[in-house]
Amino acid sequence: MSDFQEDPVSESDKELVAFIIDHCDRWKEYRDTNYQAKWDEYERLYYGVWSDEDKTRDSERSRLVSPAIRQAVENKTSEIIEATTGRGEFFEMEDDAADQQEMDIEMVKTQLHDDLKKDKVDKTWAEVNRNAEVFGLGIAEVQIKSTVELQPAMQPMPDGTGAAIGVIEAERVSVPVKSVHPRNFIWDPNSETIDDCLGVAVEEYTSLFKVVKGIEDGIYRKVNIGPEFSDADLIPNQLDSLYQEDKVRVLRYYGLVPREYLEQLENEGGEVEDLFPEDSDADKYSDMVEAVVVIANGQYLLKAEANPYMMKDRPIVTYVPEKVSGRLVGMGTVQKGYNMQKAIDAQLRSHLDSLALTTAPMMAADATRLPRGVSYKVQPGKTLLTNGNPNEILFPFKFGSTDAGNISTAKEFETMLLQATGTLDSQAMTRSVAAGEAGGASMSLAMSSIIKKNKQALMNFQDDFLIPLIKKVAYRYMQFDPERYPSKDFRFTPASTLGMVAREYEQQQFIGLLQTLGPDSPVLPLVLKGIIKGSSLSNKEELAAALDQMNQPNPEAQAMQQAQMQAQIQLVQAQINELNSRAAESQADAQEAMAKAQKTMVEAQLMPEELRAKVIQSVSANLDGSSQGEFERRAKVAELILKEREIETKENIVEAQMNRKVQ
Repeated sequence: MSDFQEDPVSESDKELVAFIIDHCDRWKEYRDTNYQAKWDEYERLYYGVWSDEDKTRDSERSRLVSPAIRQAVENKTSEIIEATTGRGEFFEMEDDAADQQEMDIEMVKTQLHDDLKKDKVDKTWAEVNRNAEVFGLGIAEVQIKSTVELQPAMQPMPDGTGAAIGVIEAERVSVPVKSVHPRNFIWDPNSETIDDCLGVAVEEYTSLFKVVKGIEDGIYRKVNIGPEFSDADLIPNQLDSLYQEDKVRVLRYYGLVPREYLEQLENEGGEVEDLFPEDSDADKYSDMVEAVVVIANGQYLLKAEANPYMMKDRPIVTYVPEKVSGRLVGMGTVQKGYNMQKAIDAQLRSHLDSLALTTAPMMAADATRLPRGVSYKVQPGKTLLTNGNPNEILFPFKFGSTDAGNISTAKEFETMLLQATGTLDSQAMTRSVAAGEAGGASMSLAMSSIIKKNKQALMNFQDDFLIPLIKKVAYRYMQFDPERYPSKDFRFTPASTLGMVAREYEQQQFIGLLQTLGPDSPVLPLVLKGIIKGSSLSNKEELAAALDQMNQPNPEAQAMQQAQMQAQIQLVQAQINELNSRAAESQADAQEAMAKAQKTMVEAQLMPEELRAKVIQSVSANLDGSSQGEFERRAKVAELILKEREIETKENIVEAQMNRKVQ
């Protein structure tokens, strides 16, 4: 290191460091004043660590910390993580309407899922969510790394006699997501969101060798830096003893800085009109630029550049379980159940303190009749020496009795804690649901309330944290690994909307529906597929595929069924043809009958005339010229006969018409 030469430090560098350190110190003072003591106590309650300042009364001796608040936090965290990552894919991608190719978006989605899982982002989400439930604020920092991976490979030998087995090096762009503890996060108190802040910063201790490696790799400027440990509050874990060797305090600032402090931007953009008097408070905020600045030990400038990301966004994403107006920090589960947790601890500690007085043996003794220097402690097998009758000198007694109602009261407080935090406890729910016929309805009502609260928390987590974080990770891959990730305006949507409780309740509904369906119901395969898809089985995809294959018809059975249908169609057609032929014959018979009826009518109409002619001929036959009276007599008889025949003819015509109508 004798030839080590530091990079020169300009006045702009000094002013930039002073600007950032000054603002961050004031922001830290606001944070520590309002939240530090609360965060420390919330963390102790979650981890079950007792502290003297957590006493509920001065005479308290028990150090018991109830796990009720931890159970509430774990229920909330596990429910959200199960809902987001429990079914494998946790987001969907949609392309713009102009792009009709679906293969490219599927490829990008698969690659992004693989990269996120390889960087173990789901564990980071769980830690961020847990911090949010404990402290009211969860923070994630998106980082960029270039890593070299070793992959097993086999290459043929040059002489062709065999193959060499070994490893090859493959460079990979990695975008890990780091969970930041709220103690290590600094923000502008005048804003409620990350984008509205003047700037945000992550301040933490890191190993000295990492900073030295960054200097050697050209990531940081060359500075003669050494270890320093001065602020124990930056250690995220207050449970362990602090290791203070080989540590460097690093501050990563993401936000606005005056343009004049960045040397590479001083001459860009031309002249800027000065709207404020020089040296005024507003003058230094008149021309700001988004930058990334890294400072070590509060004085060494390791890195300073304009925002290098193509979307000009800040690599910080925050999540709050419940928004509180006017501030960035929200309200978590521990804060909601704080009062009930303190009540549970006070009740349990008083019970244990009472047990110490009522269960441990006590002895009253006449001190004047005991040997000098004797130990008054009572233990099994011990011999007590007395100057006289022990029955007169020693007297055992109990100091009252312990009230058994303390435990019942503590359980009632625990139920209130679950109500305050909106979480689910299986035993408490079992006790609260009525048995008997109303049990099913009561369980449904209780489950619906829990599911609604969990779904609201899940939607907040997806909208405020999950989707914005995935977008930032995707943008980093598009910028620094363009060969694998094309730069397109993809839309990201969450893929999961049900947590474990809601999923189990949904499964019970499916099973109840199965009991009402018969084995031949067409809805049965759909219900079975829904049960398989909603399960946590490792081979559920194979089961769903097998179910789909079972529902597909057999080709031979399908061909036989088609043949049967064809034969049935032919049979029906033959029956129709036979009926048509019979109808045609019936129609012909009807026409013949009609013709006969018409002939009969015509004949009937012509019959009177023919009869009249025959009558006239018969009347006039065999008469001579003098037989006038006989002729008249015959004419009258003929007229009567004609009238009778006319009446009969009319009756025949009417009968023929009636028969025609009937046919």
